[in-house]
Amino acid sequence: MTTRRTEFPGGEATPQVPAADGFLGPGAVVGAGRYRLLAQFGADERVSAALWRARDGQLRRDVALTLLVGDAGDQPAATAARRTLDRAAHAARIGHPGMARVLDVLNVGSGVNPDEGLLGMIVADWSNGTDLLDLVAERPLPAATAARLLEPLAAAVEVAHRAGLVLGVDHPQRIRVTPEGPLRLAFPGPLPDATLRDDIKGLGAILYLLLTGTWPLPDGPATVPRAPLGPGGLPVPPGMLRLQVPEELSLAAIRSLEDTSVGGIRTSATLIGVLDRVTAHDQPTELINRIDDGYDRTDDGDTTVWTTRPPARDPGRTRKLVIGVSALGLATLGVLIWIGTLLVGFFSDDSTTAGGPTVVATQPAGPNGGPNEAPQPAGPIQPAALNVYNVKGDPDNANRAKSAVDGNQRTAWKTSKYKQQFPVFKPGIGLIAAFAEPLKFASVSIDSPSAGTKVEIRTAPTDKPQLADTKVIGEATLGAGRTEIPLNNAEPTQFVIIWITQLGDGNVSEIAEVGFVRAG
Repeated sequence: MTTRRTEFPGGEATPQVPAADGFLGPGAVVGAGRYRLLAQFGADERVSAALWRARDGQLRRDVALTLLVGDAGDQPAATAARRTLDRAAHAARIGHPGMARVLDVLNVGSGVNPDEGLLGMIVADWSNGTDLLDLVAERPLPAATAARLLEPLAAAVEVAHRAGLVLGVDHPQRIRVTPEGPLRLAFPGPLPDATLRDDIKGLGAILYLLLTGTWPLPDGPATVPRAPLGPGGLPVPPGMLRLQVPEELSLAAIRSLEDTSVGGIRTSATLIGVLDRVTAHDQPTELINRIDDGYDRTDDGDTTVWTTRPPARDPGRTRKLVIGVSALGLATLGVLIWIGTLLVGFFSDDSTTAGGPTVVATQPAGPNGGPNEAPQPAGPIQPAALNVYNVKGDPDNANRAKSAVDGNQRTAWKTSKYKQQFPVFKPGIGLIAAFAEPLKFASVSIDSPSAGTKVEIRTAPTDKPQLADTKVIGEATLGAGRTEIPLNNAEPTQFVIIWITQLGDGNVSEIAEVGFVRAG
């Protein structure tokens, strides 16, 4: 296999690795050299489909590719691929937030070279956000949250079914979670023999996955835990696995999976009705149990509380009341002591965080072997802007970046939960602070509960620099609390990056607050 060079219009020639002989990998080009593969986001083994994020070299934008891998000489596979491509082409007529827009459908001889090892490809808008499986990897979702996330996807299925079309929402790796929260079919391409009923079962399976973290259908990624089965071979209802799941939502998930004609959910409209009711009743008062007032009810059902009947003297209830009042008094005293402690801490000079002790990071030695002379601090300064700095893939929790400089220890920005430590998937992730003018900094402080996180403090020439254009001016391994990082070699700069090179426990890091101190 040889390496070829593909020159995109308006760009320089870039070495590319062709996708010949069935080889697919980052940097390979497909679609007659138009699309450069960036990262694989899953696979649907049922149709030998590889799900990739790619770069459109002509329009210079990222797209989602569903690559149907196979040999054109395999007639059954080629026929099945043509059926999938035809169905995807019909789906291009649908525009809905719950599904990515189909941009193009290519087959061998029409956009796909015969030597690429592909039977066809489906091109769709790239959907920013998070993988569905990553969303539930740590824990299942609350019932109302699961219902809200699923509604747009179910609505897209309803629109497609009204047009007589199958979407193919029966595989978790084809679904992504958008930055706004709702689920979206990111990699269109229904199975050649899929039916409308399969879409409903897929919605039920996704609901089951959100509620339990397990997959209830026979086909699915090997990395996803399988749902436990009950009598009759059906999955155990989610409400039996998690008591917090409302019975109606638990039954809806199971009834969507049932193939019986009686009692099963057959349309997405029916499922949407259940989801609407669950989200409508998502009120804090649902968490409060009914309080028994202790009054006897009359036989006619009168529930009047106010009555002229004197209350019965119950020594047991009186004793409970005394105990309760005493406990309330002790609790009040405890609250007053706690408030007093906060006030003392507020007016004292102790600046350590409640998360742990302050750790001062050591910095590299100076040119003569001795320590660098630390600049004199002139006072804290607040950045004009703080954003996620990312050089590969999607930025992690971009809408939460400002939580790291809002002065509130209870709010924080944190990375996504990665399957492996940096730099397997990306070289790192971080935050970039922009100031009104170039400043020389004395130190940076980071409040974090993620002990073991390794960070570099870097300067940057712009607010969107290449990593190679930044300069390291400090580094530290964070403790569980506040870590002070002196910047002994800092030159005046307008942009400062907190660059995470090693994640904390569980391959995730959290930053509650970042403080910047300028030099005098």
